[in-house]
Amino acid sequence: MNLTISGHHLEVTPAIREYVQNKLERITRHFDHVIDTHVFLAIDNLTEKEKRQKAEINLQVSGKVLHVASAAQDLYAAIDTLMDRLDRQVLKHKSMLQNHNHVAHKRLPDNGEAAAA
Repeated sequence: MNLTISGHHLEVTPAIREYVQNKLERITRHFDHVIDTHVFLAIDNLTEKEKRQKAEINLQVSGKVLHVASAAQDLYAAIDTLMDRLDRQVLKHKSMLQNHNHVAHKRLPDNGEAAAA
C-alpha cells in the first residue's frame, strides 16, 4: 500500500504521520487489497472557530476509489471521524464484493420444464 500524507497550511509532523498510519492499520485489518492511499490534512482560516481542521482521504482499491472527508475543531478528532467513516465504507465495499459470488443462471441445473413445454 502506497501512503501519501500532505498538508495545506499545516506541517505534517512525525506524530501526525504515525497517528494516521496507526489508524489505517484498522482499515487494512478488514480489507487488505488497498492499492494506494492519499491523506489530505488542512486548516481553514475561517472566521468561525468551529470545524476548522479538515481531513480527507482517497483510498484506491481494485476497481474503485473510496473518498471520505471530515471536519472538526481538533485535527486528531477529524482523523478519528474520518477513519470511522472510511471503515464503514470499506466494510460495505467488502460485503458487496462477497455478495457477487452467486451461480450464473445458465449454470443452474435444468428441471426439465423447458423440455416439457
